[in-house]
Amino acid sequence: MGKYTRGEFLGLSAALAGAFSLGRWPGGKTVASAQQAPASPVLSGEPDLVVVNARVLTSEPALPRAEAFAVKNGRFVAVGSSSDVRNLASARTQVIDAQRMTVVPGFIDAHNHPSGVEELYGVNTNLRTVREIQAAIKKKADATPAGFWVNGFMFDDTKLDRPLTRKDLDEATTDHPVSVAHRGGHTNFYNSKAFELAGITKDTPDPSDGRFFRENGELNGRVAENARDVVNRVGKRESFTSEQRRDRARNGMRHMSQLFNACGLTSVHNAGTGPQHIQAYEDCRKNGELTHRAYMMIRSAEAFKGLKAANISTGFGDEWVRVGGVKFVADGSASERTMRMSTPYVGTNDYGILTMTQEQLYEAIDDAHSHQWQVGVHANGDVTIDMVLKAYERALQKWPDANRRHRIEHCTLINADLVRRMKANGVIPTPFWTYVYYHGEKWKEYGDEKVSRMFAHRTFLDAGIPVPGASDYTPGPFEPLMAIQSMVTRTDYKGRVWGPNQKVTVDEALKIATINGAYASSEEHLKGSITSGKLADFVVLEQDPHDVSPDAIMNIKVNRTVIGGKTVYPKSQS
Repeated sequence: MGKYTRGEFLGLSAALAGAFSLGRWPGGKTVASAQQAPASPVLSGEPDLVVVNARVLTSEPALPRAEAFAVKNGRFVAVGSSSDVRNLASARTQVIDAQRMTVVPGFIDAHNHPSGVEELYGVNTNLRTVREIQAAIKKKADATPAGFWVNGFMFDDTKLDRPLTRKDLDEATTDHPVSVAHRGGHTNFYNSKAFELAGITKDTPDPSDGRFFRENGELNGRVAENARDVVNRVGKRESFTSEQRRDRARNGMRHMSQLFNACGLTSVHNAGTGPQHIQAYEDCRKNGELTHRAYMMIRSAEAFKGLKAANISTGFGDEWVRVGGVKFVADGSASERTMRMSTPYVGTNDYGILTMTQEQLYEAIDDAHSHQWQVGVHANGDVTIDMVLKAYERALQKWPDANRRHRIEHCTLINADLVRRMKANGVIPTPFWTYVYYHGEKWKEYGDEKVSRMFAHRTFLDAGIPVPGASDYTPGPFEPLMAIQSMVTRTDYKGRVWGPNQKVTVDEALKIATINGAYASSEEHLKGSITSGKLADFVVLEQDPHDVSPDAIMNIKVNRTVIGGKTVYPKSQS
C-alpha cells in the first residue's frame, strides 16, 4: 500500500477536507497496515514500568494467569512472577504494587458511536416521565427562535412512565419543529409542526424502507428508519461556523475518551465514522487528548469515496487511529423493535423493516470487497442476516480472500444455518453485549424462543467464531463490566432472565471483551492480551470478576486504566 504525506493525501481526497493525515502522522512517523506483525521487543536496559503483586488475567492461552509484567516503550516486554519481573527494574523504573488487585487487558468495544457533541451540547431526553421531557424541550424552545428545530436525544420509550406522543410534544411548543431521537438511532418522535413543514399527513403512505406510525388512524409522532428523511430535510437549524463545528467535535471526542478511560475501555471501533470524526481524532491527538485507540468504520459516502480515490483501504493507519471497514445499514433496530424478521413480533403482524434490498447489498459489498475493504453491515433480523451472507458469499466467490473478516453488525437473531455460513466464510458477528441487562423490558415483544437465539455469544463461541463485544452506544451502555455481567448472567436490571442458554463463563466474557475485539479489527497480534510484544494496554480492577457474585460484576471499580504504558485514568495518576 502506498504511503501519503498530508499534502498528497489531501490532494487525492478533497472530500475529507483535511480531516486526517494517514500517510504520516505528526512527527513524521510512517503508518503501517494492521496486518503487519510488530517487531519483537528487545529489553535493552531497564523497563519503564513494572506491575507486581497482581492477579493478572492475560487472555493469552499459553499463560492465562500471572503475577506481574514489565513495560518498555509502550509494550509488554515480560510477563511472569513478581520476583522475576521485579528483578528487571532499576531505580528509575516506575513500580506499581497492585496489592493483589486484578489486572486484565484493556477492554475493546467493537461497535460504538462516539461523538460526544450531543452529550455536551444537546437536549438530553434520557428521562423517565413525559413531563420531564416536555420541560426539557420547552426550556430549549424558549431560548430558540421560532421556526428553528428543537432536538432531543437519548430518549428511551420503554423506560418512560407512559408512551410519548405527538400531542405531548405539541404541548411543549407549537412554534418550533421538534424531534426527540430514540437512543437506538432508528426512530424519532416529532410534533405537529414538524409534520406540517414536511407535508406529512395521516394519509401519507409509508415508504418501503420506513414507517409513519399511527394510532386510531392519526399520526402518533413516531417515525422509523428512512421515512424520517423527508421530515429531517425541512425547517431551520442552528448553524455553526466551520471553526465552531471543529471545536465542538474535538471537545466531544475528548469527552468520550475520558468516559471510556473511566470504565476501562482502551480501544473503540467507531461504527459511524464521517469526516467530522476523523478531524476530531486528529485534533485530539495533536493536543494530547485522544486517550483511546480508534478503529474507524466509515459510514460517510463522501469519506468512503475520498479514501478509495486515495487508494486507501482497511488497515491503513497506526496503533492509535486506523481505517477500519466500510459500514452499511440493512434493517431496523432490536431495541426499537423494527428489525426485519421471518416471523412477527409477539401479538402483531409486524415483521420489521428492511432499509436495503438484496440488489443494493450485492452492489455495495461487491464494490467495497473488490477495493480491498472489510465490510460491516448492520443486520439485526434473521431475514437481513441471510441477505448479507448471500452478498458476502457472492463477493468471496468472485474475489476469494480467506482473511477479509467481513462483519455482521449486531447479528441479533440467528439460527443454525446462519451460524454455519458465518463460520464457513470467516464472517464476524458483533452482537450487543449490554442489551440483556439494560434493555430487558423490551424482549417480551420478541418472546422466549426468539430471545434464546438473540445476542448469541454462547452459540458463536461453540461454533468456533471469535465473537467480540459491542455496545452500539448510544443505543446501549458501553461499560464493559456491565457487559460482562450481562453476558454471564443473561439477567436484566429487574432480575428477569432472558435466554439462559446463551450464558458464557467469566473467562469467556473476558476474552470476548479483549482478544476477540482485537481479532475483529485484525489487530490480535498488536493488542487484546497481556503478552510480550503487544501494546501495554491494561486495566486494574479492585476485585476479580471470578470472586464476586455474578450479579455484582458491574459494581467492580476500575482502579486504573493504562494505554501504551501511560496511565490515562485516574488523571491524578497520569
